[in-house]
Amino acid sequence: MAFDHKHLINLRDYSADDIALLLDTAERFKAINERRVKKVPLLKGYTVVNMFNEPSTRTKSSFEMAEKRLSCDTLSFGGTSTSTVKGESLDDTVETLCSYKIDLIVVRDAHAGVPYKVAQKSGVSVIDAGDGKHQHPTQALLDLYTIREHKGRLDGLNVGIVGDINHSRVCGSLVPALKTMGAQVTLVAPNTLMPADPFALGADAVTANLDEALPELDVVYLLRIQQERLEDSPFPSLREYSWLYGLNEQREKLMKPDAIICHPGPLNRGVEIDAYMADHPLRSVILDQVYAGILVRMAALYLLLGGNEDGFAA
Repeated sequence: MAFDHKHLINLRDYSADDIALLLDTAERFKAINERRVKKVPLLKGYTVVNMFNEPSTRTKSSFEMAEKRLSCDTLSFGGTSTSTVKGESLDDTVETLCSYKIDLIVVRDAHAGVPYKVAQKSGVSVIDAGDGKHQHPTQALLDLYTIREHKGRLDGLNVGIVGDINHSRVCGSLVPALKTMGAQVTLVAPNTLMPADPFALGADAVTANLDEALPELDVVYLLRIQQERLEDSPFPSLREYSWLYGLNEQREKLMKPDAIICHPGPLNRGVEIDAYMADHPLRSVILDQVYAGILVRMAALYLLLGGNEDGFAA
């Protein structure tokens, strides 16, 4: 099946077949990542720029690892190392980068829409690594990969996303992607952490009562409170939030026997999840999500830069 996309910015532009191809390609990279020698020359000679204008640990390191394992040449910069702190415009920065004859830019920025703007200005392939409260497509893809790996399917699953829905770029990509793949999505949060129109994301159900929702969920996807994006506290205290919405050992009794727990990280232990549930050997797949990030980002880089079946046969 052909992959006809130049960018990975908005998963609403991707069909179920497109997403399945990305996940299947990530699965093929799993075998490579479990070898002693993990580096392959599939993208040797391609140059990828990592433009991270916002702090990141998991996403940035995951992209860098994926690029190295595909033998890309890479340039990573961001924050105070960019000329924007000296007053240079985004357009001028992108034009400077493109003068190096690069092939792809990975963009993370605190402002929504920046990856799209970079794509328009650069003319090269762009991957959105998180922009404001808007999108985070590779996070959604690694979540889908992990869920499919553990549950065997996506179609027909009931996935509950719990927490700070209003400020989450993960939701902006994950909810429509889950719907595209046939899952049912329930959003769980207090009204103060829910967007004005939560159904615009594509959710099937919305509730403020976690205890009522838990018995129906196949996947419990927890979000941290995005304190850095809050102007005023939307709840009296973190202690009260944890009491009402924290996943803990007591609440496990309400879960399906085979329900799993996901979290995009970083975890705030003792707030949205306690140590017992975060480290649960059967339910928690959080570290599997981290590993899936490398596989999915390898797949995205490979497919966007023209990779095909012949590459794996070489």
